[in-house]
Amino acid sequence: MWVKILHISDIFTPVCPMKKAELVFVPSPGMGHFASMLEIAKLLVARDDRLCITVLIMRLSIDSKVEAYIESLNDSSYTECIQFIDLPQTSFKQGNDPMVFVSSFIESQKPHVKEAATKLKESRSGSNSPRLAGFVVDMFCSSMVDVANDFGVPTYLFFPSSASFLSLMLHLQALRDEQKQDITEFKDSDAELVLSSFVNPIPARVLPGVVLHREGGTLILDYARRWRETKGIIVNTFLELESYAIHSFSDATNTPPVYPVGPILNLNGEDSHVSSGDQRSDIMKWLDDQPQSSVVFLCFGSRGGFGDNQVKEIAKALERGGFPFLWSLRRPPPKGKLAFPTEHENLEEVLPEGFLDRTARIGKIIGWAPQVAILSHPAIGGFVSHCGWNSILESLWFGVPIATWPLYAEQQFNAFEMVKEMELAVEIVLDYLTEYTDNQIIVTSEEIERGIKQLMENDSKIRKNVKEMTEKGRKALMDGGSSHFSLGRIIDDVITDSMP
Repeated sequence: MWVKILHISDIFTPVCPMKKAELVFVPSPGMGHFASMLEIAKLLVARDDRLCITVLIMRLSIDSKVEAYIESLNDSSYTECIQFIDLPQTSFKQGNDPMVFVSSFIESQKPHVKEAATKLKESRSGSNSPRLAGFVVDMFCSSMVDVANDFGVPTYLFFPSSASFLSLMLHLQALRDEQKQDITEFKDSDAELVLSSFVNPIPARVLPGVVLHREGGTLILDYARRWRETKGIIVNTFLELESYAIHSFSDATNTPPVYPVGPILNLNGEDSHVSSGDQRSDIMKWLDDQPQSSVVFLCFGSRGGFGDNQVKEIAKALERGGFPFLWSLRRPPPKGKLAFPTEHENLEEVLPEGFLDRTARIGKIIGWAPQVAILSHPAIGGFVSHCGWNSILESLWFGVPIATWPLYAEQQFNAFEMVKEMELAVEIVLDYLTEYTDNQIIVTSEEIERGIKQLMENDSKIRKNVKEMTEKGRKALMDGGSSHFSLGRIIDDVITDSMP
């Protein structure tokens, strides 16, 4: 792929003379959202040569992975019709609340998004130049609908989580705005919510912590209200995985069309920017020496880390369980500080005395993990996961069952969906929460060991269900598959909108 990162002042007409429709992508700065959104861009331009895409990049100093990821694309090649534009750095309200932080940052970029789009449109004056057809914005960038409206073009929303979670957020927003219900009253409640997108009632204890928080909840439900203003919602899921939820949107009022186009995964070299070649090689060599489907892999995402007491409980469970294990263990940031976990300098300080010696033959502890490469390895038999949606889709793609240990964001909801609604995961815990709470529970070694043993059963119903869903997910992306069809619908709409 030809990649040149421009600044606003350097905007030019890219090399796509036959293109008739141009989309402006506005991803949020987080790596998980950014990478998924770029994969959608790749699919669109690979599918139809009448499309070209400009991606506007918002950079956060606390997350250097996005820049490294973009630079890694210089080694790719499939089209020259995606260009990247760097937006200027801005000053904005910073704090320790993740939602306030993200919202303030994105709002500070709004004038720059408009300036970039204005210059982009001005540069497209030739008869063969692409015509601006619309914006595609991340779920946290829904206020950019205002910018698209200024240009008289539609906005499509990219929703990187599940269709069920989309339904939940729209439901909570309607409860707040139409029925005047205080959503924060669900905190510490035994209430259950009934949604048309779910077979089972949803316990309030698995709602995202942010929606139960006064300031953060207001912001994210304000986002959800604006999702309704878009022309369509592109969701990283597939019909066969969430058929009940996706079909429920057909009867929903005041909701844009939903396009399930997943599973959208970055499978080719997505981990190269986060771990050195030597680290990766060492991990893969260790896995090569393990029997097929024997290893339990523990990894908790880019923000996943545990305190010393919880680490010791995990270690006890792994030692007693006796399964070969690969454990991505990282130190959480100081309480109240908005930052990513860091590597442990001395593992012996946080692990039970003698643990490393006693488990040296069966276990390996690492820092950051090249997750896709690990999940794709035949030695992996189970995945203890934080249940981020990208991680769920990756595990399903490679046929690896999950044991749930959610930490933040919508992961508690995802865990509930995977265990109770889909029967695609084993429960260790469903309501563990590390943000918007002062009551941090400790999951005992007995609970962890029990979950891992169930996870690693060779002939379990869960493992069978996961294998079947793996096949369905891969077929969804093929010609004639459900997601392939949905992507075609989006392209038809975009091309139609671009016509004079």
